[in-house]
Amino acid sequence: MSVAHGFYVLNSGPNAAAENMAIDEALLLAMPRLEAPVLRFYAWTEKAASFGYFQRYADIERWTLLRPLVRRPTGGGLVPHDCDWTYSLAFPAGHSWYLLRAEESYRRAHEWIQAAFAKLGVETEIARAARRTEPGQCFAGHEVSDVLWNGRKLAGAAQRRTKAGLLIQGSVQPPPLSLQRSEWEQAMLQASPLAAASQFVADSDLFAMAQRLAREKYSRDDYNRRR
Repeated sequence: MSVAHGFYVLNSGPNAAAENMAIDEALLLAMPRLEAPVLRFYAWTEKAASFGYFQRYADIERWTLLRPLVRRPTGGGLVPHDCDWTYSLAFPAGHSWYLLRAEESYRRAHEWIQAAFAKLGVETEIARAARRTEPGQCFAGHEVSDVLWNGRKLAGAAQRRTKAGLLIQGSVQPPPLSLQRSEWEQAMLQASPLAAASQFVADSDLFAMAQRLAREKYSRDDYNRRR
């Protein structure tokens, strides 16, 4: 199962926090078999917060009242999921994006988002310098190459490279404009720097892996509190 020089699109809709993290990791693990990038759009069945793999759970508990709290397979900081638009990008090892330095793959993902908003008539900019206001919180201030709208952070992301591939998990805090999520998702496809997209066909092996990861890892309190 592969798509030559293009990418797959997976719109998995709303899921519980543990399931969302599990599907993303399952996509990363499936990269050697899929042999093509996957752009996944997803939402949340409940208000929640995700936090970076290396963050301390005790800090996260103090920084947000959102529950549940789920540890991401990627790095980065605390991200509230109460009204954001979330996506992930998975690339197989050997793909041109996988071979980029972390700073460059981060910037390219956000240039993609910037181009999508431009198609919707929303002018944004790529941050040239960091501005941090609170420790560990992804949308308090911004990092270099984040997407800004009117000076505030619009989009941030975190990533992880393994032997299997590259996983980027991103969050967009939509601007207070009359935009629909479906419009943004369509604009993302139109603005893609990759070749043509193909709809991802339901993969029983991938979703079986995701169910196992959700059950045995991301929904477990001992895993989320491991640091």
